[in-house]
This record gives sequence, C-alpha cells and structure tokens, in this order.
Amino acid sequence: MNASTVLNEYIHERLMSGSSDDLDENNDLLAAGIIDSLGILQLVTFIEEKFGIQVPDEDVTIENFHSLKSMTAYLASRT
Repeated sequence: MNASTVLNEYIHERLMSGSSDDLDENNDLLAAGIIDSLGILQLVTFIEEKFGIQVPDEDVTIENFHSLKSMTAYLASRT
C-alpha cells in the first residue's frame, strides 16, 4: 500500500469518523474543516509510528500537512 492510500485510510477512519466521502489528493483538509491543529498532531504521531520517521517541529507546517498530496510529498522527501 502506498503512503497516500495509508494516509487516506487513516484520515477517513480517525479524523472523518469513518465517513465514506471521497478525498481528492489536492483537497485542502484544513480549509474543509477535516483536520485542525489537533488533527495535524495526530497525523504527525501516526506518520512517525507507521513510517518510522521523526517529524521535526519545524516540518509541522501548513504547507506539509494541508492535503494528501502535500503529506505524500513530504513523506517522499523524508524517506
């Protein structure tokens, strides 16, 4: 399973309460109200555990976490 699929499933299950709504990889998750600051922290913890990488505080930015595409690109740059 690729990183985008793993993140999409996590967001659906944990942050969207199992909603069946489709997420486009370019959807702005913050603007749509799907994630907030707490959701970003939950995503960071999930990413660190699932992908075995350390996400430094300076990398926890809107640019890196506003969409599935940006998160996937961030993960690709770290692995």
